[in-house]
Amino acid sequence: MCGRYAAAANTDELVEIFEIDEVTDPAPPPAYNIAPTDPVAAVVERIPRDHSDEPGAPGVRKLVQLRWGLVPSWSKNATGGARMINARFETVADKPAFRKAFRSRRCLLPAAGYYEWYDTGATGPRGKPVKQPYFIHRADSELLVMAGLYEFWRDPARSQEADGGWLATCTIITTEATDAVGHLHDRMPMVVSADRWDAWLDPRATDAEVAHHLLAVTPPQDLAAYPVSTAVNQVRNDGPELIRPLE
Repeated sequence: MCGRYAAAANTDELVEIFEIDEVTDPAPPPAYNIAPTDPVAAVVERIPRDHSDEPGAPGVRKLVQLRWGLVPSWSKNATGGARMINARFETVADKPAFRKAFRSRRCLLPAAGYYEWYDTGATGPRGKPVKQPYFIHRADSELLVMAGLYEFWRDPARSQEADGGWLATCTIITTEATDAVGHLHDRMPMVVSADRWDAWLDPRATDAEVAHHLLAVTPPQDLAAYPVSTAVNQVRNDGPELIRPLE
């Protein structure tokens, strides 16, 4: 499971790296303790409505703000989004909550890395297990570009034009963890390599089997992990100090 992550790149950096055509307002600022239901920066590609019927019409690549925790379009309310922060690679193409988005609403979620909590085996006050947070990132310090899905949900209690009438949400696709981080947690985010960004984002590419083959597991030698301060345990805490290694 990926339940907390850091996104340190600013808007200008993301625009350059992903060759963004349009930035929606507001663009999420860097954040170092992103938790479920928080706003996150995502890269998507959409076909303009006035060109949607034109075969081969170019897409517009956008940097957008999504809420982490996918709410399917058919949901009666948005309360279940916090439980759908991850979609399992093994079932994403078939599970009703994700299969439609997997075919046509795929996104990239750039991150500096993510957190997992290691059970030390010790017990603290009131007998609670003591868990040490670790920060997992690319060993070369490049962006960890996580594979995501996004969905639009309309609040039936509001008009389509009303503020808050539409909610755009996302989820991270995960798989079984490699040996590099498997001792910390049994799941890890799937990633999309740079040479596959175009194909992954293409909204006209609706073949689920093809989409499956675009995903990759970060090789163990490309990942690094180190312990960080327990300050990350509190979601209200934020800042680059959260991803600094413990001395």
